[in-house]
Amino acid sequence: MGANLGDRHGALRAAVAAMDRLPGTRVQRVSALYASAPVDAGGPDYLNAVAELATTLPPLPLLQALQALELNAGRERPYRNAPRTLDLDILWFGDAVICTPELTVPHPRMLERAFVLCPLADLAPGRVGDAALDAVSAQAIHRLEGAGWARLDPLRFAPEK
Repeated sequence: MGANLGDRHGALRAAVAAMDRLPGTRVQRVSALYASAPVDAGGPDYLNAVAELATTLPPLPLLQALQALELNAGRERPYRNAPRTLDLDILWFGDAVICTPELTVPHPRMLERAFVLCPLADLAPGRVGDAALDAVSAQAIHRLEGAGWARLDPLRFAPEK
């Protein structure tokens, strides 16, 4: 997830909470927060993070739900790689390999982007090797905060009565 327009931190925090409210979906963990310059685009620096979700939604309905969250956050798509108030992508969906006009999983450009690999390495170091991180090491990226930045209401984990 990323944002480089408006209240970037607030948009990402709200996105984590909104993803946690999607039907059949729970946010399991969230990476640290990172700042990075846009890749193949202009505009202000991005804030980025990666969230691990557990969901019963199939891949395409999940993508559609994420795109609805982007729209609710004011996302516009005037041109490719335009600055954005919120960007939510599916990097992996379990071990599925999906290649449709709407969705490609694993995400086709994630291995080219430090803003994806660094936060992803926080959550899944075994899936992000040193070679992948070395390959994007020339891209400017800075870790800002620990994983607690997006902490959700701890009461949601309380047993239901």
